[in-house]
Amino acid sequence: MNTLDTPGICPGRLTPAEYARAFSDGDPALSSPQAVLEAERCYYCFDAPCTRACPAEIDVPSFIQRIAQSNDRGAAEVILRANILGGTCSRVCPTETLCEQACVRNAQDGRPLDIARLQRYATDRFFTSPGKPLFTRAASSGKRVAIVGAGPAGLTVAHALALAGHEIDLFDAHAKPGGLNAYGLARYKVAGDFPAQEVEWLLSVGGITLHCGQALGQHFTLAQLRAEYNAVFLGPGLAGVNALDSDMPEPHGVHEAVEFIAELRQCADLSQMPVGRNVVVIGGGMTAVDAAVQAKKLGAREVTLVYRRGESQMKASLKEQLWAKACGVTLRFLAAPLRFEQQNNQLTGVTFSRTQQTDAGLMPGGETFTLAADMVLKAIGQSYDPRPAQGVALSGGRIAVDEEGRTSLPGVWAGGDCCAGGLDLTVDAVRQGKAAARSIMLVLAISQADAANATFFQEPSHG
Repeated sequence: MNTLDTPGICPGRLTPAEYARAFSDGDPALSSPQAVLEAERCYYCFDAPCTRACPAEIDVPSFIQRIAQSNDRGAAEVILRANILGGTCSRVCPTETLCEQACVRNAQDGRPLDIARLQRYATDRFFTSPGKPLFTRAASSGKRVAIVGAGPAGLTVAHALALAGHEIDLFDAHAKPGGLNAYGLARYKVAGDFPAQEVEWLLSVGGITLHCGQALGQHFTLAQLRAEYNAVFLGPGLAGVNALDSDMPEPHGVHEAVEFIAELRQCADLSQMPVGRNVVVIGGGMTAVDAAVQAKKLGAREVTLVYRRGESQMKASLKEQLWAKACGVTLRFLAAPLRFEQQNNQLTGVTFSRTQQTDAGLMPGGETFTLAADMVLKAIGQSYDPRPAQGVALSGGRIAVDEEGRTSLPGVWAGGDCCAGGLDLTVDAVRQGKAAARSIMLVLAISQADAANATFFQEPSHG
């Protein structure tokens, strides 16, 4: 029961015990006996469909078999060699639509292996007691690579290239590295400061110099990076937010969901995090669900998520939708925001127009309704800002890349949410980072070999 149930946006709606309970781990970790029992359900398939369904290409049967053998470090090594961010991915990856959906057990009896929690078990055990390093950096190659964006894609590239002996300068506009993992994850999905621990371990391989608070287009240009480095990787993520299809003014109380989630992620004292009593979330993706659930967990009395299309068209998975409902969030469909209701520039509600799906697309239905609200969180998607990296060709408003992450500019690669054709998932950013890293390493190896050959065949000096 809320301890503070007053209108308006304010902090301190719950007691300390209620905050602790609300934001405890949403999916508790497996114990050692539980992990072994679950691992023993695996068939250890040859050419396993779960591995083929994993964007990061983790050998799922291999790491699960090691858990069954109580070789937890070996299991973690299999995971982290394929996905350097395997710890975070085990918490946020939509495994229900990827590896677990492909699991043979799922096809047979409708109960796939709990791959996500097994992966988390192995990586958590490793990070609790890492022991000797898993990776050893090669001798310096003399090559320098600039990476813009210390999110999942940039971190993946930085680690792979540093291991190969290249010197990495990793730039990020934020105050700390991690990108989406540091600023965009729901607190109940990744409790504590695990992403920071993961990044600190990743950077410990050496050869990576981190430059926080340094933004492309403000502190340096792409032309400067291309002139000073042997290769450049762009992974800045999505800095922009989409606007509503309306010119209606926004009164006090209307916020971006991504900013709300980021503020909450960085909040040291949850009792200081303000939230409304009646909250409306506009959108249908995972950001919308994360914002809605966390608003409810902060003590909002009523939280309603409104999506303009039907339930089956929500980008948020069925698992996410069921979780939202279990947390007390009301989901409403086929309704688009028409206007914000306000008094003295203070939000009082949102009027929606019902929509209907036709062969010609989504159409207004004519009927309207109003929801009382003192806080609105807009979660209608993010966009890429092309201005800092002028000259790079775009596709659908994002950076155009080939399957190896190469952009239209020689010597420039890109990956992550800023690129066209991705899945906007941490694990897919890792996949793109791995592909780009392989391509960059090949190009740098060829250039190094050419330089060596040029020196070898150079005519001797007869000075």
